Amino acid sequence: MLRSIITVTFVTIFLIISIPIWLILFIIGLFNKRAKDVLGYKTVAWAFGVVAFLAGVKYEVHGYENVPQDKAVLFIGNHQSFFDVVLGYHLCPAVTGFMSKKTFEKVPLLNVWMKLNYCLFLTRTDPRQDLKLIIKAQEFVKNGISMFIFPEGTRSKTGEMADFHEASFKIATKTGCPIVPVAFTNTREVFETHLPKLKKTHVIVTFCPPVDPTSLEGEDKKHVGVYVRNIIANQLEADAKLI
Repeated sequence: MLRSIITVTFVTIFLIISIPIWLILFIIGLFNKRAKDVLGYKTVAWAFGVVAFLAGVKYEVHGYENVPQDKAVLFIGNHQSFFDVVLGYHLCPAVTGFMSKKTFEKVPLLNVWMKLNYCLFLTRTDPRQDLKLIIKAQEFVKNGISMFIFPEGTRSKTGEMADFHEASFKIATKTGCPIVPVAFTNTREVFETHLPKLKKTHVIVTFCPPVDPTSLEGEDKKHVGVYVRNIIANQLEADAKLI
């Protein structure tokens, strides 16, 4: 329980003392928008790295060389835990926006950082509004901002992967950007299986080879979500043997 208290305390302190950074980012953005975006992203990525450390997460990263460094991509991950976001944000290159639940838009201070870093807030209940956000994410990608989405729609309650929502993949199919499947193995053991306690845990994060949506054919092209889900499922099976 002490680990949980320390981690929550750090997050609270970070959110408060980082407020002046918003002004610094604003000033930098007047002269160099890209520099502002990178600094803002790396600030939060650093904080999430500290969160992972304090939570006792010992993580291995495989396949990072599969992440294209010269173009925006769509990251697709399985979703077992809050720590999928923590690790994904910490490990992904700047600048990557995350598709998040609408409820996080109401969290004071955190919501400001999320908006600064191109996060979009899905309602999950209003298809028309969520479609607008998917279109907005496509615009981000066209402007060089990668996006990360968990197409199951919510965290797994059992550890088993749910079906992927195909609408999520329009970000890639409409822009032609690569899809990078990301497999998170054993993250539920950090928190969800014994909340509110945090447990020292061995976690594996694997960035799978990118998928070119324009090269898919037949059923794979028609059901991109199924195709990518199978890639992640196979990787999870392989990585589970390493835990």
